[in-house]
Amino acid sequence: MNAPVPATDDLLYEVDDGIARLTFNRPQARNALTFAMYERMAAICEEVNADRSIKAMILTGTGDKAFASGTDISQFRAFKTAQDALDYEARIDRVLGTLEKVRVPTIAAIAGACTGGGAGIAACCDIRIGTAAARIGFPIARTLGNCLSMSNISRLVSLIGPARTKDLIFKARLVEADEALALGLLNEVVPDVETLTRRASETAKLLKSHAPITLEVTKEAVRRIRRTLSRDEGEDLILRAYMSEDFREGMDAFLQKRTPQWKGK
Repeated sequence: MNAPVPATDDLLYEVDDGIARLTFNRPQARNALTFAMYERMAAICEEVNADRSIKAMILTGTGDKAFASGTDISQFRAFKTAQDALDYEARIDRVLGTLEKVRVPTIAAIAGACTGGGAGIAACCDIRIGTAAARIGFPIARTLGNCLSMSNISRLVSLIGPARTKDLIFKARLVEADEALALGLLNEVVPDVETLTRRASETAKLLKSHAPITLEVTKEAVRRIRRTLSRDEGEDLILRAYMSEDFREGMDAFLQKRTPQWKGK
């Protein structure tokens, strides 16, 4: 039996009247996720699945600067071997797969930056609502020189198509709210954080009132229709990125706040 994952102030969780709320709570780091936060999120998803009184789940970030800005870059400093890279992407696939399979509808309430792993989390959710200041993207070609997990690529292609996925990653740009709405990265745009909080709650209450089995089986049917690449199918790509000199240079440049010098090897 797996040991319970301890609660952390970096990730808050509460349930009120059948609606679960998970909050990324590291505003000083733009709500960047530590490995412990990823594991706690997966554990919360299992708790939601076990509690049949929960009918909907909201994911959001503290403050108005970021929903979640991806994995905390300092977590990568310990990477030394190929297995470290494979283990990291296996963790991401497992955790986000657990979120995607939560039996209840999930709502991402997005204010500010939603980037990297944060954008991956949002893509796993069933409904994404953003403020007018929301910005979504995977700027890794400009920052770290690593790659997305195979499941994240699969979800993104499913949401916006292969051409737009390549455009988004190749150009390393953050999509503004109106464009994100047009692309399907957002379902709805609201003016500010106060409205976002209210709208996410209203949406959760609406979903809570609907037939839970209908929502559950529809969600699972859509997930089954979309083929998700397995980790094994992409191990060569993961190692190509994470074992490169460019990835090490990207980390150093990011932490030193300088422009990386890419070598292509």
